[in-house]
Amino acid sequence: MPGAAPTPTDVSSPRPPPSLGGLFLGFLTVGLCGFGGVLPWARRMVVEQRRWLTPAEFTDLLGLCQFLPGPNIINMSVALGARFHGLPGALVAFSGITVAPIGVVLTLGALYERFGDHPVVQHAITGMAAAAAGLVVATACKIATPLGWRWRGMVVAGLAFLAIGWLQWPLLPTLLALAPLSIVLHWRAA
Repeated sequence: MPGAAPTPTDVSSPRPPPSLGGLFLGFLTVGLCGFGGVLPWARRMVVEQRRWLTPAEFTDLLGLCQFLPGPNIINMSVALGARFHGLPGALVAFSGITVAPIGVVLTLGALYERFGDHPVVQHAITGMAAAAAGLVVATACKIATPLGWRWRGMVVAGLAFLAIGWLQWPLLPTLLALAPLSIVLHWRAA
């Protein structure tokens, strides 16, 4: 219905910008929940729960963050914090996403040093790796949805999968070759 307030599941209309505390707590939660694979959790928090960005805005920002050096989610936290509150927002979001994982890594490292050779620990690590792979595939599908199933995008995505996933070509040269191709294909279509 036109003019109706967005429902809690409506992710197409963003909410007002978050406070500095909201940025910190949001990314702290992502850092705690998504240990080992935070992109699915970040998208869920930013787009679906808190509605700071629309699905299309998230996909665009993620695309930019993937071209920047460093981990994508760190780049995203800094970019999102800066978007809403400048340098203080970037610092707060960065702190939120990193403080818990640093503590968890140090604790797990000490525990692995002591118990890492135990078969139960080895099986648990194998199971967590499989779950993380599933989350990455599911998130990739969610991120691709706003882009639509346009043939040009599918061709570039297929070439990227072929080059990186199957042929094991290095990421940077592959991206440097496919980015101009993608731009030309989409520019000609416009």
